[in-house]
Amino acid sequence: MDLKLEGKKAFISGSTQGIGFAIAQQLLNEKAEVIINGRGEEKTNLAVQKLKTEFPNCRVSGIAADFSKKEEIDALLGQLNNIDILINNVGQFDLKNFEEIEDEDWYKIFEINVMSSVRLSKKLLPQMLEKKSGRIIFISSESGVNIPRNMIHYGMTKAAMTAVSNGLSKLTIGTEVTVNTILGGPTYSDGVAAVIEHIASLQNIEVEQMKNSIVQQTNPHSLLQRFINPTEIASLATYLASPLSLATNGASLRADGGVLKTI
Repeated sequence: MDLKLEGKKAFISGSTQGIGFAIAQQLLNEKAEVIINGRGEEKTNLAVQKLKTEFPNCRVSGIAADFSKKEEIDALLGQLNNIDILINNVGQFDLKNFEEIEDEDWYKIFEINVMSSVRLSKKLLPQMLEKKSGRIIFISSESGVNIPRNMIHYGMTKAAMTAVSNGLSKLTIGTEVTVNTILGGPTYSDGVAAVIEHIASLQNIEVEQMKNSIVQQTNPHSLLQRFINPTEIASLATYLASPLSLATNGASLRADGGVLKTI
């Protein structure tokens, strides 16, 4: 299927690895121009080179910016113009019991996970509305619906992202701009892989066995019965970025492996 993305220009926050990087790969495969983003210059440049090697005839570049630092955010926003597709993907998480979550933890995770998407959307949505064309996609999580008891602050930010996305979609009436949210499930991203491989090594068991054990412990009711591959989230994001997805707007779409039990 031709997703009609050739010539479209995309910016993906937090995209040097994991879901963001997988989205970049799929957009480049569809011949879109892609700007990726990481916190540091070195990692961002390495990711750009990797994509250029994989897609030698495509246009890809990178902008390093740490979304916890206002001056770097301002510099990033100043470089973004004529963006057709915005993927709000950057985020952080950590396991912490509620009584151990300090005020600073709440503010920091909200600043990165929520305000990054607010600032990027505030910059780029008016340009899209003026052109009457564009796509904004929020990469949220099933944790924003089924809040984890040991990541309440993280779940709060994912719920907030969904709320911001839904509100922004109401500003697109009468245009071909859409704003949607993806509720991803437990995904085997680079960070998760590193932790699981470390635990498996300490316990002297195979990584696959460790992965299966964790799925059974944390999501025994999952219909998929395994971790989601980042490419599986990216496939949905790439479709939503396409002009073919115009009738989908203001929606929260699940790519959660059947973890959520709501309709």
